[in-house]
Amino acid sequence: MNSVNLLVIAVCVYVLAYRYYSAFISAKVLALNDANITPAYRCNDGREFVPTNKWVLFGHHFAAIAGAGPLVGPVLAAQYGWGPGFMWILLGSVFAGAVHDFIILFAAIRHNGQSLAVIARREVSPLSGITTSLATFFIIIVALAGLAIVVVNALFKNPWGLYTLSMTIPIAIFVGLYMFKIRPGAIRSGSIVGFLLVLGAVFTGHWLSPGQPWAGIASIFDLTKPQLSVALPLYGFFAAVLPVWLLLAPRDYLSTYMKIGTIFALAFGILIVQPTINMPITTRFMDGGGPIIPGPWWPYLFITIACGAISGFHALISAGTTCKMIEQESQARMIAYGGMITEGFVAVMAIISAVVLMPGDYFAINSPAAVFAKLGIPTVELKELSRLVEMDVAHRPGGAVSLAVGMAHIFSNIGGMKHLMSYWYQFAIMFEALFILTTIDAGTRVARYILQDMLGTYLYAPLKQANWWPGILFTSAIVSYFWGYLLYSGDVASIWPLFGVANQLLAVIALSLGTTIILKIAPKKSYALITFTPLVFLAVTVLLAGVMNIQMFFKRGDALGTTNGTISIALIILVVVTLADSIRVWMQLLKTDKPVGMNTEIAFQSCPVNSNPPPNIPS
Repeated sequence: MNSVNLLVIAVCVYVLAYRYYSAFISAKVLALNDANITPAYRCNDGREFVPTNKWVLFGHHFAAIAGAGPLVGPVLAAQYGWGPGFMWILLGSVFAGAVHDFIILFAAIRHNGQSLAVIARREVSPLSGITTSLATFFIIIVALAGLAIVVVNALFKNPWGLYTLSMTIPIAIFVGLYMFKIRPGAIRSGSIVGFLLVLGAVFTGHWLSPGQPWAGIASIFDLTKPQLSVALPLYGFFAAVLPVWLLLAPRDYLSTYMKIGTIFALAFGILIVQPTINMPITTRFMDGGGPIIPGPWWPYLFITIACGAISGFHALISAGTTCKMIEQESQARMIAYGGMITEGFVAVMAIISAVVLMPGDYFAINSPAAVFAKLGIPTVELKELSRLVEMDVAHRPGGAVSLAVGMAHIFSNIGGMKHLMSYWYQFAIMFEALFILTTIDAGTRVARYILQDMLGTYLYAPLKQANWWPGILFTSAIVSYFWGYLLYSGDVASIWPLFGVANQLLAVIALSLGTTIILKIAPKKSYALITFTPLVFLAVTVLLAGVMNIQMFFKRGDALGTTNGTISIALIILVVVTLADSIRVWMQLLKTDKPVGMNTEIAFQSCPVNSNPPPNIPS
């Protein structure tokens, strides 16, 4: 099988899906209407609710949803061969993930920018509101730790990579000040300057290498795993506290240039190089016993690929930051559905980059030394790859390193670029880390929203106020500490399976809420099948994976295994209760013939319509 064939198939599927399926959902099911004033204008406060150019917002949304999942998940799932992962990425992203993101963003816009838990409370019941709040909070904490562990494994003892990533923070702040304060609306010039500065950070990072001009200060960026495990939560805290326009939006926007640009460059490289797929369509690990993923392909393939096909984490972004910044309802189609299939394309590129490596090299990079020694699979190009990227890439599990090696291998085979493979490798590492960090900063902020809502609703009302600084600082610190603790005490083997199940359980909650909303607003009850069908498949698959995870965690016999097992049990109970409550509401809605509409009246009372109507929207 040639990699170009997979690339062409993926492009055709995604173009057709966006052109026809998303148009049907937009016009017939959700009936998007630009006459409705969005929360960005209705509640404009200059901090959380900020009308944002659709391209900048697409950049923020895509950067926030496209974390480690579409990069690392498909790479790890290549353990089973290229066939199962490729098929699930295509089908899952089109019929599950993109629908999931679209319907939740729509619901959050109509609910005046409220969170997933608030929407569940109003549209299903107070019980579902409570269970969704608790499940969402626990899930996002686990997800942030799962995403961060990949950054730690890619950047420890890698001064070049850490320097490059660190420089994107002041660059983003500069661009944010420039585009929002110094020259408001100067999108083009700000984008060009920011893009060039990020590229400069990649190339100047080489000066930290031995014998280079900055080698003397390389120790500043030569951090260990524990040090990085402390630094990342600290970054998450500041990202959750600073105004959205200062760091979050410009950083995500610039990151999207790098992300989408790199993915299309990789696609171009595949067309030019036409690398052969060396991994078989399926491997001997389909039934379990693999060195990377512990269980059989079903259900573990689906929780491993995660964000590349469907991710509950996306619901937190759609109903967290994006809904507070969108200018028109019609833009939800491009931002949510379009953003998800773009992420699916990223996942396709990731799995291609992994399976063009020789199987022995792939498993050697992604397995601990002791585990790989038992496989009896010889390496082929591993030593030469390590020499070309100027660091030992063997036995660095987590998927990030093997993906970077695969990408660098493809790029370096373009005519005249063989000697630049070390630059391509570090560029790929920066590219991956940017994916993940932009999810961490947005995720920490969304978790802060959720915690403020829970504590403000049930314990102390002022904590619910979006602009009350003591509440912002307190909840941001709590969130950063919780996911930082899991990151500091865990590893890929303990965190990633828990992250995969937790993330997909949240998708189950979001799809069940989406089903409720469609039953309430759609002209035909049968339209609810667009969310109900993926919900049934995902619920069965993920609950089975959760039960298998619980058994695996408790077999560890240590404190971390007990903690992860207990969290898994709690999450499954919360999700089952939410599903049962949703089914009760569905039975009632199926008895009605006409749409009953959503319960949005209270939401609109939370902040008055501005006296000046937003531009390009009828008053």
